[in-house]
This record gives sequence, structure tokens and C-alpha cells, in this order.
Amino acid sequence: MNFTLKQLRYVEASGRLGSIANAATELNISQSSITAAIGALESQLGFDLFKRTPAKGIRVTPAGQKALRLIRAFIIQSRHFETEMISIGGATTGNLRVSCYATAAPSFLPPILKSFKVSHPSTSITLLEGNMEATLAYLVNGEADLAFAYDLMTDTRHDFTPLFGAPPHALLAADDPLTKNESVSLFELIDRPMVMLDLPRTRDYFSSIFEPLGLQPNVAHSTRSAEIVRALVSGGHGYSIMNICPPGYRHADSPVCAMPIRDGLQVPVFGIMTPSGLRQPNIVQAFIDQCVGLAAKGSFDEIIVKQPDSSTTK
Repeated sequence: MNFTLKQLRYVEASGRLGSIANAATELNISQSSITAAIGALESQLGFDLFKRTPAKGIRVTPAGQKALRLIRAFIIQSRHFETEMISIGGATTGNLRVSCYATAAPSFLPPILKSFKVSHPSTSITLLEGNMEATLAYLVNGEADLAFAYDLMTDTRHDFTPLFGAPPHALLAADDPLTKNESVSLFELIDRPMVMLDLPRTRDYFSSIFEPLGLQPNVAHSTRSAEIVRALVSGGHGYSIMNICPPGYRHADSPVCAMPIRDGLQVPVFGIMTPSGLRQPNIVQAFIDQCVGLAAKGSFDEIIVKQPDSSTTK
């Protein structure tokens, strides 16, 4: 077979975006170039990758789905090959593409980026932010080298490197009487209105933490914005549940207060996901090692609201 890496990238983008026009826009090339690449590859393979429908664009065929999985894996390996070739001289250089959960990213990314830039000044980092579904999709589609996410999202397609446990905590208005206590129980909150961070996977997760206690939250407000959650909570419109606490919420003048929950809830683990079964390029492994080192030094302790010791709670 005779095809180029460029052609494969054209085909992969078309399949991922479901549109030749959108692929042309993303890659900044003409639609005719992408159409030609698809036609050339289909001719060599002997089967159609896409079904063309007038006015509706393209749809991946069953055989095309299998081919696209192989194409994406090959493109990922080609990027790793390029990075490894560049680093033969001993330097860890290149571009690292990092997918991260946008709600949590402002809390944990700054110390990571600062530390990695000092130790690897020749490396550039591209950040791909999104909700949990998008974060995972970036990794699965080969757009990201690694993804920051929770262990609850992993499956057999991923390897997972743990960084820290992120217990759920309650977010209350700073003047709420419950903030005078050292911790709160979901039983104290259940009759209050809840402000739900309503993103893919998050709503189901936050609702599920009540179930082992036989409780169901009274969701009064839903929003896709963590900032609106903070505003509604600080305004006395309800409480919320979060896992990662922005450092500013710890300040004495913060309008909200992050309170430990003493009900012994399951603690999800926050860490780094990479495609399973692949030897990571030097740049990716160096980044992971640096994150693990920061976690060991307690660099993320400020954003964790630890659960109370069960021996000290009633």
C-alpha cells in the first residue's frame, strides 16, 4: 500500500469531525485535498471508509470505524516517533498535548506548568480543556498525549497514574452557621437546596454520593459554570458538592467555605490517563514523573479537603 501520513491525518480528521468541510477548516486546507485523500485510501483498501449523503455530509461505515481506530493509533505512534527522534541527543524536547478537566484545571495546573517549564525549558505544552467527556475524547481520539482525570473514568483503554485522593466536600456560604463546625454531614444538608454543577458525568456522580446513605439531594439550581456555583452558594441560594477546592476558597475573606464531609464517602483518585499498552515518549514520561514528584512533596495538599478521621467524628 502506498499512502502518506498527511493523507491519514486528513482521513482521521474527517472521521472524527464527521465532516469534510470541518476537517478542511481545522487543518487549514482545501476540501478537495481531503476528498482526494479519502478517495485514494479507499481505492487502495478496496472498501468505503465513509458513506456520502448529499446535504448531510459523511458517516463512517462499520469497516471505516475499525480502520479509523488503526489510523489514530498509527498517528499517535508517529508523533511519539518524531519526539523520540528529536530527543536522541539526550534533551527532552517537543510539544506535549495535555487534556484536562476545565473545572479543576485552574487549581492544579499552575504548579505543574511552572515546575515543568523550569526543568524542561525547550518543551511547549498545548492545553485541551473540556468537561469530563471531552477530556476523555481528546485522549481516545489521539488529540492529547495524556489527560488529567479521575480514576472513575478509566477503562481497559487507559493506563492510570494516581496523584492524590480528592474527597468530596461541601461548599457553603461563609456566613452559614454550619461553617462554625469542623465538618458537616449530608444528613445536615439534605433538606437544603443544592446547587448542582451540571456537566456530563458530574451530575450522576454528585447524585450518587447520597445513595449509600439512602438520601436524595434537593437540586434547586443547575449550572455548567463553577463560577456560577460559587456565586449562588455565596449568595445563600444553597450548598454544593465539589472534589477539588480552589486555593482562594481557603482565604479568610472568601465568600464561600469548603467544609469536610464526615460521612465516610468514597474518595475518587485524581491522576493522569495515558493510552494503555504504549511505551510513552521521553517527554510524556518526564511530565508524568514530575507530577508524581510534586504530589509526593504535597504540592496539591492545598486543593484537597480531607475527610475527618473517623475516630474523631460521631
